[in-house]
This record gives sequence, C-alpha cells and structure tokens, in this order.
Amino acid sequence: MARLFDNADEKFEEGLHAILTNVGVERADFCTGYFNLRGWRCVATDVETLPGGDVFEVDGRSRESSVRRICRLLIGMHRPPAEMIREIYGLDPSRVDLEHAQRWRRQVANDFRRQLTLGVPTAADEQTLRTLRRQLGEGKVCVKLHLRYPLHAKLYLAYRPTDASNPIMSIMGSSNLTLGGLVRNGELDAEFGDYHDNQRYAAWFDARWNDRFSIDITSDLMAVLDEGWASENGPTPYEVYLKIMYHLSREARQGVSEYHLPAPFDTKLLDFQKTAVKLAVRHLEKRGGAMIGDVVGLGKTITACAVAKFYEETLGASTLVICPPNLTEMWKEYARRYDLKMGVRSIAARFDPCRERYYRLVIVDESHNLRNGAGQRYAAIKDLLDYQDNKVLLLTATPYNKDFTDLANQLRLFVDADEDLGIRPERQIEAEGGEQGFAVQHSDTPLSSIGAFEASVQADDWRDLMKLYLVRRTRTFIRRNYAKRDAESGRVYLEMHDGTRNYFPDRVPKTLVFKTAPGDMFERLYCDEVVKAMGDLALPRYGLQKYIDERACADATEAEREILKNLSRAGRRMMGFCRSGFYKRMDSSGLAFLMTLHRHVVRNAAYLYAMKNGRDLPLGAGTEIGDCFEEDESQESVPLAFSVDPKDYAEKGKETYDKTVAENPPGRRSSVKWISPRFFKRSLSATLQRDNKIILGILAKCRVWNPAEDEKLRALEDLLAHRHGNDKVLVFTQYSDTARYLAAQLAKHGVAHVDLVDGDTNDVVERVKRFSPVSNHVSPPVSPERQTRVLIATDALSEGQNLQDAHVVVNYDLPWAIIRLIQRAGRVDRIGQKAEKVYCYSFFPQEGIDKAINLRKKLNDRINANAETVGSDEVFFEGNIQNLKDIFNEKAGILDEADDGEVDLASQAYQVWEAATKGNPSLRERIQGLADVVYATKPCGDEPRGVITYARTRNDSDVLTWLDAEGNVVSKSPTRIFKALACKAQTPRLQPLTKHHELVAQALRDLQNAPNAGVGVLGSHASTRYKIFTILSTRLRENPMPLLEQNLKATVDLVYAYPMKETAKHELGRMLQRRAPAEDIIQTVLELQRNGDLCLVPEDDGESPASARIICSMGLSREN
Repeated sequence: MARLFDNADEKFEEGLHAILTNVGVERADFCTGYFNLRGWRCVATDVETLPGGDVFEVDGRSRESSVRRICRLLIGMHRPPAEMIREIYGLDPSRVDLEHAQRWRRQVANDFRRQLTLGVPTAADEQTLRTLRRQLGEGKVCVKLHLRYPLHAKLYLAYRPTDASNPIMSIMGSSNLTLGGLVRNGELDAEFGDYHDNQRYAAWFDARWNDRFSIDITSDLMAVLDEGWASENGPTPYEVYLKIMYHLSREARQGVSEYHLPAPFDTKLLDFQKTAVKLAVRHLEKRGGAMIGDVVGLGKTITACAVAKFYEETLGASTLVICPPNLTEMWKEYARRYDLKMGVRSIAARFDPCRERYYRLVIVDESHNLRNGAGQRYAAIKDLLDYQDNKVLLLTATPYNKDFTDLANQLRLFVDADEDLGIRPERQIEAEGGEQGFAVQHSDTPLSSIGAFEASVQADDWRDLMKLYLVRRTRTFIRRNYAKRDAESGRVYLEMHDGTRNYFPDRVPKTLVFKTAPGDMFERLYCDEVVKAMGDLALPRYGLQKYIDERACADATEAEREILKNLSRAGRRMMGFCRSGFYKRMDSSGLAFLMTLHRHVVRNAAYLYAMKNGRDLPLGAGTEIGDCFEEDESQESVPLAFSVDPKDYAEKGKETYDKTVAENPPGRRSSVKWISPRFFKRSLSATLQRDNKIILGILAKCRVWNPAEDEKLRALEDLLAHRHGNDKVLVFTQYSDTARYLAAQLAKHGVAHVDLVDGDTNDVVERVKRFSPVSNHVSPPVSPERQTRVLIATDALSEGQNLQDAHVVVNYDLPWAIIRLIQRAGRVDRIGQKAEKVYCYSFFPQEGIDKAINLRKKLNDRINANAETVGSDEVFFEGNIQNLKDIFNEKAGILDEADDGEVDLASQAYQVWEAATKGNPSLRERIQGLADVVYATKPCGDEPRGVITYARTRNDSDVLTWLDAEGNVVSKSPTRIFKALACKAQTPRLQPLTKHHELVAQALRDLQNAPNAGVGVLGSHASTRYKIFTILSTRLRENPMPLLEQNLKATVDLVYAYPMKETAKHELGRMLQRRAPAEDIIQTVLELQRNGDLCLVPEDDGESPASARIICSMGLSREN
C-alpha cells in the first residue's frame, strides 16, 4: 500500500528524507513545477551525504555520454515569456541565437533574484542558500528548466543501484520543492515502490531532462546566489552605504536627468545651482510646491529665475513674484536682465483673486515673512494661490525660527489641509503613546496630513516632511562637495562655465574694544541698578488683560468683547516682547535705550490723558500687537537730550493722543482699534504712573547724550579712518534710532560717502547699487565720487541684496542669536566676492568679555523670571556663553554655518553618490546592480552596536530604522542615521552580529504592523472625504434600499479606509460647493467606485511582502 503525505498527519519533508537516506541511495532526481531557493533547506543535508552515480545524458548535439550526478533538479513552471521561447527556438532548431539566449538567461536570473528579495531574511535561510551555492559549484546539484511546455509534474526519485529488487524509489503528488509544498501547505503525495512503475518514472524524467528544450541554468543560479544577500562574498560596507545613497538620492537623480536648463542659465549657473533648479522643478511637478532654502549668499534669486524660465519655455507660462517691498525693484531688474515673463508684487499688496491675472508659477521670496498663518497678508496670498491653483516656489534662508509651525504655515500655501502626504510624524505618534494616543489628542487630524505634523515637536518628523519639498545647502556643504582647490594658493573655488573662478573667502571675526570709565555714560546706564529698575516695570499697556473689570464687561457689545478677548490672548506674549526690547536696546546703544524710555513715558502719558478725560484707548490691530505706537518713529534728527519733568510728558502725551485720533479716527477702518477705559480697573492708571516714575529715574542718570563722550562711536570712526580707510564698510545695527545717529555723527565728523538704509528707506535698490555697483551689474558704471563707502543699515537690508563689493562688516550691536551674525556675514560673503578674507567686527567694552556676559546674563535672568514669551531670537546667544567668548577671542570658524545637518537629505545623498561614482563607471554599475536585502557590517566607533535597516513602504516612502543589539530603537532620525552610516572605501567588513537578520525582521515587522498612512482617518469635518462619508453613512442608516445596500456599505467602508483620488475629490468637492442633492452625490460616488476612480487602494493590499520591501541593511559592531 502506498504511503501518503498530506503535511497534516505526515509531512512530505519526512517522506522525502526517508527515501534519500535509505541504505544504498547514491543519487536523486527531482521534477517540480516551482522551485523556491529557500526551500532547499529541507533537502540540503540529505543531498550532501549522497555519493553520486553515473547516468547517461544527451548533450545539445544529441550525443549521449556518461555523466556523474548526485542530484538533478528539473523545473517545469518557471518559464520565460512565450514570445521569447519562440525567438529562441525558431525554424532552425540546430542553433540557439546567442543574443536571445542571453536575454532569456537575464530574465530567469532576474526572476530568481527577485525571489530572494521577498519575505524576511533569516540565519537559517542564509545557511541554506550558501549550502546550495556550494553544491551547485561543486557539481553536486545540476538544475535545468523545461521549456517545451508548462510542466506541472512533481516527481522525486532516489536511486540505489545495489538493490536489485527495488533500485528506484519514488514519491509523486502535488508538492513543489518549496517550503510550502514540503511542510506548510495541505498536499497529497504518495510513495511508490513498484519496480516497473518506478522504471517508467525514471525514463519519463530522463526524456524531459535530455529534451533540447530543457536548458541548464546551474551557472545562472550560482550567479544569482553570488549577487544575493546570502553570498559569502557580499558587498563591502562602503558599497552598502553607496546603495543607500543611490536610493535616497532618487529625487535628485531623476530631477537632474529629466529636466534641462534653459538658456542663458545653462552657462550662467554654477553646478550646485543647476542641481537646485532641476530638483525644485521635480518637486513642483510632483507635489505642486517646493522650497529653496539655501543659506544666505548662494544665489537663490538667480536659481528661482532659472525655474521661472524653465516654465516659460516649457509651458509658455508666466510667473508672479511676491516679495518684501524693498526687493520689488531688484526682482524687476532680474526680470529685465533675463527677459522673463514675470510680474512682481509687494508682499503687502492687496490681492483680489477673482481679478488677478493667472500665473502658472508663483515665487514667494523671503517666505519666512509669511510664517504667521493668522496674518492678513498671509490670508490674502493664500486666497490667491487657492483660487488660481498655482505651482508655488518658496525662497528663504531661514525656513523656521523657533517654532515648526512657521514652516507649516509656509507649506500650507500649497498643501491642502486634508492632503495625504504619504508620510506621518512617526516620532510624535510614538511620543503620544501610539496611534490611539495621538488620535485622542488630535481627533480630527489625519495621520498623514500637514495638521498631524503641526502637532509634532520632533525635529526628525519635520526633516522627514521637508524631504518632500526642501532644497537646502550650506556654504560648508558647497565647499565640500562642489568646490575645487587652487594648487598654488590652496584656496577653494567654484568654477564657472567659462572657467572663471569664484573663490570662497575666509570669515575672520575681529574684536573692537571701546574705552569705559567710572561715571561715564556707558557705566551710568550699564549698571545693576538700571537692570533692577527695568525688571520692576509692570508694563501695563502690554498687559491690559490684567486690568479688565469683569463687572464692567457685562454690557459690552459683541465687537468690544472680541477686542477684550484678543487682549487676553496677546498680553503675556507682548509684555515679553516689550521687556526684551528694552534690554536689547540697552545692549545695543545708550542713545537707542534712552529714546525708547522717552517714547514709553510719552505713550503711558497718552493713556493717562485718555483715561483722565474718559476717552477711548487706542490698541494695535490683531492679537500680535499690544501697542498701536511705532517703536522707531521716523524723524529727521535724533534727539540727544531728554526731559525728566512729568509735566513735559503729560503735554507730549496729549499731543501724541490727539495725533493718533486724527490719523486713526474711531469708527473708520484702520489698523488701530479703540476701547473705552470703563472696562479697566482704576489700578491701571496707578500702575502707568508708577512705571513712568521708574523710567524717569533711569533717564535722570543720563539726561543728555553727548556724542563727544561716546567711546563706542569713536572706536567706529577710528576703524573707518585708519584700519579700513579705503575699504567699503557695511555697518549693521538692529535699530533705526542707532542707524540714524551713526549716519549723522559720522558725516558730522568728516567721514565721506556715508549712506543709510532702514525700514523707512524707499529707494533701497538705488542705495545698494551706489554701495555695491559691481556685484549688481550697474551700467553705466557708477563713478567713484558717487559711490557710497560706508553703508549703515538695519537688518531690513539683510534680505536678498548683493553687497559683495565690500568685505568688511561691523556689528555695532551684537544680536542675541549668533545666527544673525552669521547671516550678516553672508551679506558680503556671496558668490562673486573677490577678497580673500571677510572681516566681521564686533564691539566689546574695555573691561572685556566678562562685562558683556554678566550684563546679558542678568538681562536673560530677568526675562526668565517674568516667565514671558519673547521674540524669535531672544535666547542668550542661543543659550551658549561660549559663543560670546569665541566672538570676543576671534575664534576662527565661529561665523561659519553649522555642518551639513540642515542640508536636505536628497542633496546630501546625491552628492555622496556623485562624488563616489563620477569618473568611476564600474563602481556606479556595481552599486546599481546590487540586489536588494544585501547587507554588510562596519565598525560602530562610539555608537551602539546594532543594525540599520533601510526599507521602502508600499506608498514609496523611505524608512530608516536603527535598532541596537537587543532590539531597542536607537534612532529613526534620517540625519543621525545618515551620519552613522558614513564610511569609506577602506572601511573594513566585520563579522555580522548573531542577530543581524532577526533585527532586520523586527524593523520590518514594526513597519508593517503600522497601518497605512491615512487609513481609517477621515480628516477634518470640513474635508471632502469626511463630508462624503457622512452623506453615505446617513443614507445607509436612514433609508436603506436592499438592492443598493451591499454596494453602498462597501463604498462607505472604502471611503473610511483609504484616501480619495485627487480627481474624485475635485469632482465631489465641486458638487458639494454647489450643494448638489445628496442622491446625485451618492450616484456619482457609486459610479466612481465602479470605475475604480474613487479611492487610492493599493493593488497588493493585505500581502505582507509588498507592504514594505527591504533595500539593504548595515550592521554596526566592534572591531576585535
């Protein structure tokens, strides 16, 4: 009776093992429909023990000969396309066309290579594949593919010639030579022992083995295994690193290869600018928006012009530039220079979406000015972009300040609220206890929307998001990856198309010390007594919410209630701005500080006048402004003497109030709101008087500012007259008061060709041209006597201007964030700077660094003690006293940008790839040919031992996961992992961790266990998807119809589970806007579903191998 194997009662693997290990068995033949390379595990050991035997075979020329075999494997269902078979075996059967045969072999190899990339690698699989490779190489296993017809037979023969009665044993049935067929699947196989039957089975096998349509693929399988992840001679760590770089740079590579540069930019741009253009265009075409965030001085403006020219030449499209008012003339000049179809509008302009001309591309220059999503400017521009559905290119050197919502608001200019971004804020989701915890906190927020990222405080989440849109390079990155080095001078330069060299200057920090003496103006103001007095100020105008009388508010109108509500929202934050403004002006210049105190007393007096006379109080517009008065008022001259008589201020307060009423009368639309004083407690008046008394006490310490005693001013004059007497010098200060004072005093003391640019300057471009005519291509040239030698500027000049005719920058006051100093240096350290060194001067008192540090520390402590929110750069030199010391000590490199940590990852990966493979086509081909799932292990240095797994999700997102040797997550940050992966060609390949494959499997499981991005999340109540789901659900619940119920329920489930396609969302959104009947909407939804046009449903949904695929992995271990 035949023995049966069904993988339930008896495993087929056991039956096959039994016949292969029977006494006297020398060799085996297997015929199977399908062969899984990893399925060899079940027979590898048994085949290894067989001695082998002779068998007669027929070669390709029909000649028979004796060949020694151990195991022959015939595969019947793994076949190339039928057309290829017909090409291989045409009318002339005597020969096989070599080209066709090679094509077929590549096809088979690719199929088996893909087989190795499916599933999760294990140590057992690795051992199996290595054993198979060795057995193939030693001739113990020979494999052929049967091509005459599909052969689905499963026959397993064991030969024992010493047994005369039963020399052949066989098993035949349904099991393929796969793990499923041998162990897992329900099968039916039977063992046959009849002598004559087995002889016929053996003859049947020989006939097909010797068929000329059976092709030997042994060498092809060996090549596949040699290239696969289980090879004993796998790739080096450097090769795995480059494979990761190759895949991570695909956006950049595809952009570079897909798009061309229009003339004349193909010859005018530097290589890194050309890459930026192509990558930005790819982002624009793929996602509708992009951000070029290169640091100051790398040519964002000309890069954006090239993008505009690309759209003009490719689509005949015109471009609109929206920029700060002081840059409109500059952009018009660029439009004329490059003959661009370009409109230029100020960011402060009024936009009427319905009447505006249509522009295919909109460039928003200095887009960080739109980081406040609640502002009126933002709303106007957002409405225009939504209405016209433009492509949007953002330009900024500072994408965000302290809050990532700055970045989100800029992205929202072109990213819809419910748009599926394809990625999620994974670190924030994890920090909030997983998806359920995140959903509790943000119930209406889709996990893969911009709103979900706005909820994240994790920098790595934002880096992941910005991979989709951002092109950002630093000067350090450009020097490292694009520059060449002059063999003679050693200087680094960029080479233009015509061979012109643009050298990188060195930034040299320099200290300017000014004298101080006991009792002088500096010492009288920069003292502990003044710092304490400033801390005692209550600043009631900026904290009006503290003085609201709730009883008086009972009969307030709706408009008044809204104004009072806004006071509560803004109060504490605006008090922080005011207090830090005082401190910063004290640190800037004594005169600016005194002028600020003077104005504050006047404005307090204006409030006191209004309250005394029962007149309405003026308030700034919106929730961001706590005061309606300008901080630096425009004026022709700078006052040098200040009254300390309260009567004088009472009179000036009345004048200021009357002027404010005249310019902003109550009832007329303006930026100033008015509120009755009856809503405030009497203590408001008392507190205003108390503050004025404190401030007048400070003013009394230095009632008259005498420029002749201003040692800081004298030190600046000396620098301009002697050390840089013939050089152009750019002097920066934070405040217009200081700038006007310096301009007036320098001119008075004989410094020639001085000019001023601040926020009130209307002709900024013309003044910039007089200061830096060469870098601005002024024609005809400006004569020397008409040129400006010393330009005094506030940070209003810090955006977008070419100032590189100068190479000396003076920081008259030190900003509280070192990034400001770096950006100021970047105003002259731009492409085209001719000087070898850029000098950056900073002022310090004679007592040295300790005096400045102590003052700043006291000021910073005062701010923290009041627990008030402050401005974007109000951190004590970024919290790092060492930065201030380094500036004072003129430390080299302190004014250079940070390393490449803020460079977009696509650009980093692209440059690593290009640098490694440019001029090395064999390496490029080698890396591109590496199979997926390959791995290597490199030294980890001080980093934790573990494995970094690089996988790609079903929605084509790249995911890097770093697990330590125990399986704990070390990092999912692309930036940190990028650094940990870095290695060189000579980096040694170490033995892998014992649990390498287990850690890769764990990373993949964690990834696949996470639901698809956007699945089960309908978005906000205002989203099209949510509204459609509600209409369908209501229809199903309230008025079910048996014929439609099944299809409708399936459609409801589909809309809930998957994001809608853009075309469906657009069509249904329009129906919702015109309030189409619910029944019409339902029928449209059902029709879209029938046509497959409703939702984005992955074709391989539910199949884990397709959910995420392993690209490769890198082990990190210790060297012995």
